[in-house]
Amino acid sequence: MKIETQCLHSGYSPKNTEPRVVPIVQSTTYVYDSTEEVASVFDEPTKSLIYSRFANPTVMAVENKIAELEGGVGAMCTTSGQAATLLSILNICRAGDSFISTTEIYGGTVNLFSFTFKKLGIECIFIDKNASDEEIMKAFKPNTKAVFGETIANPALTVFDIERFARIAHANNVPLIVDNTFPTPVNLRPIEFGADIVTHSTTKYMDGHAQVVGGVIVDSGKYNWNNGKYPELTQPDESYHGVIYTESFGEAAYITKVRCQLIRDFGVAMAPLSAFLLNTGIETLHLRMERHCENALKVATFLENNEMISWVNYPKLKSSPDFELAEKYLPKGACGVISFGIKGGREAAVKFMDSLKLAAIVVHVADARTCVLHPASTTHRQLTDQQLIDAGIGADLVRMSIGIENADDIIDDITQALNEVKKCL
Repeated sequence: MKIETQCLHSGYSPKNTEPRVVPIVQSTTYVYDSTEEVASVFDEPTKSLIYSRFANPTVMAVENKIAELEGGVGAMCTTSGQAATLLSILNICRAGDSFISTTEIYGGTVNLFSFTFKKLGIECIFIDKNASDEEIMKAFKPNTKAVFGETIANPALTVFDIERFARIAHANNVPLIVDNTFPTPVNLRPIEFGADIVTHSTTKYMDGHAQVVGGVIVDSGKYNWNNGKYPELTQPDESYHGVIYTESFGEAAYITKVRCQLIRDFGVAMAPLSAFLLNTGIETLHLRMERHCENALKVATFLENNEMISWVNYPKLKSSPDFELAEKYLPKGACGVISFGIKGGREAAVKFMDSLKLAAIVVHVADARTCVLHPASTTHRQLTDQQLIDAGIGADLVRMSIGIENADDIIDDITQALNEVKKCL
C-alpha cells in the first residue's frame, strides 16, 4: 500500500463482524487457563499478552501502523517524545559510555543529553551538523555507542544530512538514531537513507490535534548489533531469564529489548485511550501534512517579502541554506513550522505575538490550528546564551506553527499584528 493508504489501514485488519475502528481495550490484565501457560509467556514475552505495561491490543495496533509507515520491523509507543528519546539511548548506552549528537536539536533534548544523562554517567558529545567529516570523526571515542540528530531541528529548522551521518556512524560501528517528528514518515522515511532507529514525539503532527502526549521508537531491523560493542543485546540479560536478544529475536532485537527491559523498568507505556486518539490523528496525517506544508510555504514567502521581518527560516525557501538538503530529503514538503525575526528584537517579537488574534500563544507546535511561541524565553529558557546560539535560537526568533486554516486568514492575522508592532517602533 502507498503511505496514504497505510495511514488508514495499516496496523489493524478487522475480521468478519469485528469492529471497523480500532477498539479501546481498557484493561491492564489478561486471563490464562493455567499457571504453566502464563509462566511460558514470561519466558517468551512476545508469545502473548502479559500486562499492559508491556503490550496492549490498542497500543499494538498503533505501533504496527507506525512501524509500517516508517518501514521498520517494529515499534514501541511511550508516554512522550522525551521518553522515546531517553529509551532510544539507554537501550544501548550504560554508565561510562558516550554518544554523539548535533547541537541543532530541541531544547528539552539538549537538557536531557547535557544534564540528566551526565548524572547517569553517559556523556553526550555535541557537534555542529555542518562540521566536516574529519571533525565529526575526531569526536568519536572507543566508548561511543550512537549518533543522534533531528531530521528537521526544532526550532532551528535546519535539515539533517541523514546519508552523511549514517555513513560516518556506520564507519565507526555505531547506529544512527534520528528524530523524525517534524517531517513525519509522510514527507520523509529516514530508514531509506540509512537511519537505524527512528523516534517521534507523536504529540506533534501524528496526533495533530493537541489532544494526547506520546512518543514512539521505531527499529529498522537493519543494524548488525553483533560487532562487539553491544553486550546488552548480544549477551544474556540477567534481568530477563538470561535471554540473548539478538539470538532470540533476530532483526527485532533492539525493539524487543526496549519492550522487555526498559518499558518494564521505567513504566513509560502509552495508555490505550491515548493510542486510540493517536490512531485517529494518524488516519488524516497525509492530508494534514499536505496542507500544513502548503500553508507554511505561502506564509514564509509572505514574510520574506515584508519590510518588518529581518529574516525568515524555512527549509523549502530557496533562500534557506538547507534548501538543497530539503530538496533531496523532503521533495513532498518539510513541515508546517517556520521561524523568523521581527525588526526590533525581543520586545517587537513579544508585541507581535500579543497582537495576534487567530494564532494562539501556546507551549506546543504542530497543531492543526496555527500557534506561535518565543522559544528563547519559554521552551528553551533553561539553555545558556551559548547553547541558544549553538541551537540556532536568537532572542528575536519567533516560532510559528502554521495550521490547516485558510492561508489568507493566517496571513491577514500576521499582517494586522505586524501593523501593531510598527506603531510602537
